Amino acid sequence: MDACHDILRTVFGYPAFRGPQQAIVEHVAEGGDALVLMPTGGGKSLCYQIPAIARQQAGHGITLVISPLIALMHDQVGALHEAGVSAAFLNSTLTGDEAYQIEQQLLRGEITLLYAAPERVSNARFLALLDSLFERGKLGLFAIDEAHCVSQWGHDFRPDYRNLTVLHERYPGIPRIALTATADDLTRADILERLQLEDARAFVSSFDRPNIRYTIVEKKDATLQLLRFIEREHEGEAGIVYCQSRKKVEDMAQTLVDAGIKALPYHAGLDQKVRQTNQDRFLREDGIVMVATIAFGMGIDKPDVRFVAHLDMPKNIEGYYQETGRAGRDGLPAQAWMGYGLQDVVNQRRMIDESPAGEEFKQVMRGKLDALLGLAEATDCRRVRLLSYFGEPSQPCGNCDNCINPPEIWDGTDAARKLLSTIYRIQQMSGISFGAGHLMDIVRGKKTDKVAQFGHDTLSTFGLGASFSETQLRGVLRQLIATGAVGLHKVAMDNGHSFDTLELTEGSRAVLKGEVQVGLRESASGPAERKSKRSARLGAVVKAPIALDSEALLRYSALKAWRAEVAKEHNLPAYVIFHDATLAAIAQRAPQSLDDLQGISGIGAKKLEAYAHEVLRVVSLQ
Repeated sequence: MDACHDILRTVFGYPAFRGPQQAIVEHVAEGGDALVLMPTGGGKSLCYQIPAIARQQAGHGITLVISPLIALMHDQVGALHEAGVSAAFLNSTLTGDEAYQIEQQLLRGEITLLYAAPERVSNARFLALLDSLFERGKLGLFAIDEAHCVSQWGHDFRPDYRNLTVLHERYPGIPRIALTATADDLTRADILERLQLEDARAFVSSFDRPNIRYTIVEKKDATLQLLRFIEREHEGEAGIVYCQSRKKVEDMAQTLVDAGIKALPYHAGLDQKVRQTNQDRFLREDGIVMVATIAFGMGIDKPDVRFVAHLDMPKNIEGYYQETGRAGRDGLPAQAWMGYGLQDVVNQRRMIDESPAGEEFKQVMRGKLDALLGLAEATDCRRVRLLSYFGEPSQPCGNCDNCINPPEIWDGTDAARKLLSTIYRIQQMSGISFGAGHLMDIVRGKKTDKVAQFGHDTLSTFGLGASFSETQLRGVLRQLIATGAVGLHKVAMDNGHSFDTLELTEGSRAVLKGEVQVGLRESASGPAERKSKRSARLGAVVKAPIALDSEALLRYSALKAWRAEVAKEHNLPAYVIFHDATLAAIAQRAPQSLDDLQGISGIGAKKLEAYAHEVLRVVSLQ
């Protein structure tokens, strides 16, 4: 551990390990297998990078890191080079000659960490390379990042991860560390079984990210609600907005641009060069908002993402937690904002029901969706609910929307019974089912052309729910669908389109009899007036991660400008050179000499050698 502590200080520039890092590093460096569950931003990469360096120094050979994304490999290898560590990747971006040169470096023992995608691991040529290293005793460690991808119960299942059992079977005795930020008990057990890590030591960190404020609102005008959120709370700051469809991504990105917000689209349907350019801009420029499908985000290491917004409900809590965890990786205050509505529940239910998967899988997915809806509808602390899902007890956080502004609760049982009774009577009268909008019109007593056409204004329940708002009734119906008390049936139309109709289920009976109470939160999420774009036109104020006086803020701004130039020269994101927190600490200290830079977190020996004189020059000019 003395060697590992020395690597932490001199290579990475950190004075001490955080949380369980020390125990993990010690266990893996000594040759033990490990499963590591640690929240995004918790420092997972150091848990294998430090053992990799220590094991090579001790003569055990190279570390192979399984990483699912080319962009992530590039940035992590670049960050290691900045820290003075020999690292490389083998992927499709290399020419044949470049790949051959790296293979030769590996065989000569000149590389400490090699990054490769899971697809490459089952490649015969690559396995032959590993065979050669193994025979020479030059394989030191296997690190499997984003390990939840191996599980069918995880939120990002990738079949190629299943082939990683070859590492254990073909190279016995080589320690393995599997890492993920998100896995419930079911996913965790599947990871251990699929990767044959049953005997591995599990390190489960707290899932809590206390710097993230969770806010979930009911959709009324989602576009206006999102614009209000960004303009009022995160003007000029980096963020991610997740949408379910590609079209919605492009439309929302354009809407944000029209509102004076620097926004870019990202989805799998865009040209590869466009996707790469947009991702590079997001990583390398300040204040970009990326509007994306879930195709974007895994492995995004940008530390200063100040918010993650969901305009559509994810499939489950694991996906939600993984995606919101991309905010505030630097530990500074960040927000997770989500808008949800009845259509989200309908869409997610339909996707599960129409899936070609087996019934067991569908049941698990329904349970996961119900847990997410429970989080959305919760009237108590969001964080307590979220952590409870991962089996972690906690106390009310005082930092989520429900803790800050406790919602009013109303009893929706009577409204639920009226909705169910109306569905029953429609079926009895017409012999066919109808959708949510038509149901609302009947219960609220709105005599539309469609209501009159089918004679539904003569139903005994017509107008019985006139005292309820449509928002209230939609909230009740949303919960009935989520709990299975109302079923969905897809009806195909002659024009090729389809729509969902509502039906009673076995679960309807208990609600109709009054045996089940339906408690809901009062809605308080209506769209507000847009804020003037004046402040956006004036430009964003420079914000530092710690309190700085006016002179220190000038130094911080100058350091950021200098860092941007260096990052551009090196073709790396700015945070790979120095994190904002490191620049802020430099600006606060106002160093006059090399000695003054010693001990600032994030400045290792290589970076001190490479950048100290330039940093001192920039500081002296302010």
